[in-house]
Amino acid sequence: MTGMRGFGGFGRLDPGWARALEPVTGEIAQIEERLEVEAASGAGFMPAREQVLRAFQLPLDDVRVLIVGQDPYPTVGHPIGLSFATDRHVRPLPRSLANIYRELRDDLGIEPAATGDLSRWSEQGVLLLNRVLTVRPGAAGSHRGFGWQTVTDAAIEALVARNRPLVALLWGKDAQALAPLLGSTPRVESPHPSPLSASRGFFGSRPFSKVNELLRQQGADPIDWRVETADALGSQPHLF
Repeated sequence: MTGMRGFGGFGRLDPGWARALEPVTGEIAQIEERLEVEAASGAGFMPAREQVLRAFQLPLDDVRVLIVGQDPYPTVGHPIGLSFATDRHVRPLPRSLANIYRELRDDLGIEPAATGDLSRWSEQGVLLLNRVLTVRPGAAGSHRGFGWQTVTDAAIEALVARNRPLVALLWGKDAQALAPLLGSTPRVESPHPSPLSASRGFFGSRPFSKVNELLRQQGADPIDWRVETADALGSQPHLF
């Protein structure tokens, strides 16, 4: 990770993000103390410590799309520090991710991937950021009172302040509550892809083609939303 900077006990992240998060280092230290208590009690936390700030390994200056999740998957082995993503070996895929893949197929004709590895999105500047960055195993939403929202608010404010092309993809009410922080940043909004809400407007919302159109309007390149390589899929789908 050439150029990465150490950041507390959470591993290394992009220097631009390290500078952007300096104002909230006190809050991060307090959260780290609470996580130590969780670990000492036997409750534990996820993702692994070195993956908690993984989203911020994507260089701040390279971000073109922001996808906001709620908090990490509560299933052991699923969360890896990137919203909605999993390690390549995870089977079956989380249901929210399976719904994302279904909508991706309906929107752009991209067949669902067998893996939850979304690194190809990250490599193109898609920031996969959860609103809350840790969770107790088996207890969704359990760390919502830990103060992570202050940290992720600071991250979003830093993104907006760059004055570079950016589109925010906001799925669900938690993500959409961030609208005031985004100012004039173009947004694509719909219900969350969770099985509880996907049928209420996520399916059929065509978020991926809408994001690409908004990028094009800002003079930026569209995202190639394929999760797997062209060789793996055997075809080249259109981007719009």
